[in-house]
Amino acid sequence: MAIPESRSVAVPPPAERPARGRRSRGPSIADVARLAGVSVGTVSHALNKPAVVAPATLARVEGAVEELGYVRNRAARDLVAGDSRTVGMVLVALDNSFIVDIARGAEEAVRAQGRSLLLANADVDLPTQDHYLSLFDESRVAGVLLAPLDAPLDGAVRVRGHGRPVVLVNYAAEGFCGVLVDEERGGYLATQHLLDLGRRRLAFVGGPLTLSAVAGRLRGARRAAQEAGVEVEHLPTRSLQPGEGRRVAAEVAARPGGERPDGLVIAADSLAVACVQALTTVHDVAVPGDVAVTGYDDNHFVSDAPVPLTTVRQPGQEMGRRAAELLAREVEEGDEHVHTTVVVVPELLVRASSSG
Repeated sequence: MAIPESRSVAVPPPAERPARGRRSRGPSIADVARLAGVSVGTVSHALNKPAVVAPATLARVEGAVEELGYVRNRAARDLVAGDSRTVGMVLVALDNSFIVDIARGAEEAVRAQGRSLLLANADVDLPTQDHYLSLFDESRVAGVLLAPLDAPLDGAVRVRGHGRPVVLVNYAAEGFCGVLVDEERGGYLATQHLLDLGRRRLAFVGGPLTLSAVAGRLRGARRAAQEAGVEVEHLPTRSLQPGEGRRVAAEVAARPGGERPDGLVIAADSLAVACVQALTTVHDVAVPGDVAVTGYDDNHFVSDAPVPLTTVRQPGQEMGRRAAELLAREVEEGDEHVHTTVVVVPELLVRASSSG
């Protein structure tokens, strides 16, 4: 930046110069006030409430800000004001497009509220989830949206104890607002679809049942089957990863034709796509001819799979939007707020894996 010739520049004595290897601090609000010839309070008003500052004074402050390259410390301002314009969001994982859809819906709603959304990926790790919760707490965000692991919510409870609202997404717990899908309804829809197609040897694939979503989907599958007077076998998995889907495919294919399930209700698209691929390309089992398959989540890749997957769609963007609205309401109402759990309804999307 060129310095006008009419202005002298004071060089600090050696004792006052920044130590070697350290970055010198940027200009402060006091530097702006000095250059503009006004008080620090006037600079603060000019930055935050310009309508109350005389036009000539405002012009001097703006000129000083531009000349010095001053950048406001938003975090410090929020600490003083006690009202952050930022919302933190911690997501269980970002490799599931359903979770990404939740984030998109939340970001849209938060932006409409005049706030900004900061995202953090817990990567299916509880210490990482708690780390980001603590980080957002220390940053004095207005509140936190949490799509958590199925695990103790100690970190979220701690943040709430500090007076910071936390709203759960795709989960529900006492003492929190939350938005979740009717998982039992989703399992019921998928199973009823296979029953309507005439499939009677049904199996539910998924686990572990410590995952509340998987357990809910199994309950729905069993309810639909019970109403039809048939049984649903449970083929448990250790996780929802593709390798488990391939393992189940080998187990199913190894059975004699009359003992093999003719319909698979699979708890996640990641399992289902891998299972279908292994059945059709490795074990010579036709899908849906020999085995009809449904998945769950409507991940973005499943409609373009070699055998497009019938799946249960969860309205992720709606969930994220409604969670952000609950958070804004809790921030506004404070101690008067009454916690609410919103349950949204899933939708069955029929594709070639069940009705080819």
